[in-house]
Amino acid sequence: MKAATKPARVPYSYLSRQFAEIDPILEDIRSLVLSGDFTLGRPVEEFEARFAKLIGVSYAVGVGSGTDALFLALKAIGVGPGDEVITAANTFVATAGAIETAGARIVFVDSDDKGAIDTRLLEKAITPKTKALLPVHWAGQPADMPAIMSIARKRALPVIEDACQAIGSAVGGKNTGSIGLMGGFSLHPLKNLNVWGDGGIITTNSAEMRDKLRLLRNHGMSTRDEYAVYAYNSRLDSLQAVVGNHLIKDFAWITETRIANARRLDAALSKLGDVVALPPRDPGERHVYHLYQFRARRRDELLRFLLARGIEAKVHYPVPLHLQPASRALGYKKGDFPNAERQAAESLTLPVHQHLTEEEMEYMIASIEEFYAGAGR
Repeated sequence: MKAATKPARVPYSYLSRQFAEIDPILEDIRSLVLSGDFTLGRPVEEFEARFAKLIGVSYAVGVGSGTDALFLALKAIGVGPGDEVITAANTFVATAGAIETAGARIVFVDSDDKGAIDTRLLEKAITPKTKALLPVHWAGQPADMPAIMSIARKRALPVIEDACQAIGSAVGGKNTGSIGLMGGFSLHPLKNLNVWGDGGIITTNSAEMRDKLRLLRNHGMSTRDEYAVYAYNSRLDSLQAVVGNHLIKDFAWITETRIANARRLDAALSKLGDVVALPPRDPGERHVYHLYQFRARRRDELLRFLLARGIEAKVHYPVPLHLQPASRALGYKKGDFPNAERQAAESLTLPVHQHLTEEEMEYMIASIEEFYAGAGR
């Protein structure tokens, strides 16, 4: 067992480190304040163009949050009461919430071993009421988009990618958010590319969808005095776009550092194979590790052990969505999605962010090794 120097703590949040030097951002914010260009201003246009280029799509539309990105994408294809939208059982509440608030019925499908929607079960969930497929690129690892798109084409269904946790992830050389009709992304402060509050963005190669989304995010206004439809108020703030325009310049470094940290954790944890199970790592996919997760024997004990040592591990999320009070009307019960339930009971999240130090990485690995050596596995 490797000895390691104990740091004061190993933080999950990296924001204090990321924004230790903020003068260049504040200078641009000062210029924004003096210009008064607060709503859908030039910084938003610049960020949309940069984000579209990053993802490899023709268009990007900035909105108020990742949740709004999914909701507005659903509304852009006409989702409403009487419709069903299929998504993964293993996801954050915002995915299901976007479907519900769009007026449709949530239809869950169990997850595969990497936490994404199980494409072997997907087609069985499609009914005449199915309006769209909403796969989730969980934790930064792509869902099986080739299989999903094959099913979608056969059934003539649009695909909206929930890429809120997956900026920069890719499968088969294509970035998530560029494969389906639209992709929804979150810019929440703890995302790999973040801003200073809520923010989201929708990507698409469809000019028709771009135009609909621009109407839907801004009250349905076609001009200052004309309203094409009654719609919503969900605009990416110019101030948040200023922050995004700074951080997007570092995105390649952010991504590669997180991947390198994850590979180091993989190498260490794979030696504990009888008590730890890593998700499958497909060489044809790029996992960007918004979350670094693994399944652990005696998960809750390990979590307490790490927290007591200042290692800010977390559980995402202990109660799967189909067993939440909000899902009671859907009629699901325990045992309906066994893989998602097992992942909820056994998965642990470790810090993997780009600002971890060598000392923190060593200490985290050594602490896990110590726990299982002491527990006798």
